[in-house]
Amino acid sequence: MGDRTSSDSTAALEAELERLRQEHRDLDAAIDALMAAGPGDQLQIQRLKKRKLLLRDRIAFLDDMLTPDIIA
Repeated sequence: MGDRTSSDSTAALEAELERLRQEHRDLDAAIDALMAAGPGDQLQIQRLKKRKLLLRDRIAFLDDMLTPDIIA
């Protein structure tokens, strides 16, 4: 039963990781679109970039949790 719980939590982490990666890609597209539209709302672009950085950190954290430690 403990193995199933581990499998369930791994699946949940992988699903969260994929959701975060998709949101990161969406933010990237939104930032590109705002920048291509010209000198628009720089504050909005900065907010999106900050959110993107937070997502990158969370993605890295989840990746580390899912990657087994290898002792050399």
